[in-house]
Amino acid sequence: MEGMRVLLVDDHSLVRAGIRALLGSIAGVAGIEEASSGRQAVELAATMQPDLVLMDIAMDDMDGLAATRTIAAAHPHIKVVILSMHDTGDFFEQALRCGARGYLLKDAAVAELEMAIAAVMRGDVYLSPAVSRHLVGNMLARPPEDERAASVLTPRQTEILELIGSGLGTKEIARRLDLSVKTVEAHRAQIMERLGVRDIANLLLEAARRGLITLGKRSTTLDAPR
Repeated sequence: MEGMRVLLVDDHSLVRAGIRALLGSIAGVAGIEEASSGRQAVELAATMQPDLVLMDIAMDDMDGLAATRTIAAAHPHIKVVILSMHDTGDFFEQALRCGARGYLLKDAAVAELEMAIAAVMRGDVYLSPAVSRHLVGNMLARPPEDERAASVLTPRQTEILELIGSGLGTKEIARRLDLSVKTVEAHRAQIMERLGVRDIANLLLEAARRGLITLGKRSTTLDAPR
């Protein structure tokens, strides 16, 4: 994370000041800019080109979800982490579908903030334990669209999907199954194609919704496709 530039977005100046102080204690943060609205965040993201955006949701002018969608579409290399008070599954799902790479609640510990930043900067998706519980509960509460969903995957793909759902990365899965990393990546690509998703965040959502995986209560960190 050396030399990381961060854009901090929140409409409360005191909140920004507090988070800014926390960021100052994290190694590798080289510069911090602030925005007080989603629209201002979109403008600063285009000119500043930060490595990371910490985004609130409830803001005037343009909310954080709309801003995240715009930034992710225009600048896919910029990692957006939602840092919000909203703790309902609908917000988590929307954030991931808008392109966020992580979601933390504002009462998260400093160590978790640092862990989330490290995860998304290496290309993973980070969901805090509270987020995982709400998100999976919300997904599993919906009736599956296709009760035969599991049949679209081979036994090996189902096994790999379950390991992804447990939070293991590609290298860990390869070691556990005695496969090459390329083989695991190929299976993962096929799983995503068969479930009709394009990224790991939506794979997590779709697999949980269909009942193909059950995520644990610990933090979930997933490799992003390379």
